[in-house]
Amino acid sequence: MNSAELEKLCAGWPGVASGIKWEDDLVFTVGGKMFAVLCLRGPDRERISFKVDPERFLELTDQPGIMPAHYMARAFWVTITEPERFTGEQMRAFVRHSYELVRAKLSKKMQSALLAQEGAVPAPAPASARKPHVRKS
Repeated sequence: MNSAELEKLCAGWPGVASGIKWEDDLVFTVGGKMFAVLCLRGPDRERISFKVDPERFLELTDQPGIMPAHYMARAFWVTITEPERFTGEQMRAFVRHSYELVRAKLSKKMQSALLAQEGAVPAPAPASARKPHVRKS
């Protein structure tokens, strides 16, 4: 998966932003938290790293073509070292799941806003439209 494919994949997801960090990496975030990193140059060029479920970390890193991500393995991140071993669909599923894992750790308010943008749940009514709370004595 190259940078254009990754940009296209993530472009429609609510709350996603991307930018260059550490001079060599294209970083994708949701709510300010990283969920995918693509190395753009150097010996790790075109390698993608992302978050995985803690219970799948060892299973995935035992597979050829996947290794613990540098500096991020303690947070259950992996790096795809041999992307040719995986189909495009598998790669898209890995990145989407990483997005969902990171989004699930955001505040409830932020999660609700992102889900509303995605059309999964209706957005909460503005405060001015809600009924006022009246205390009974």
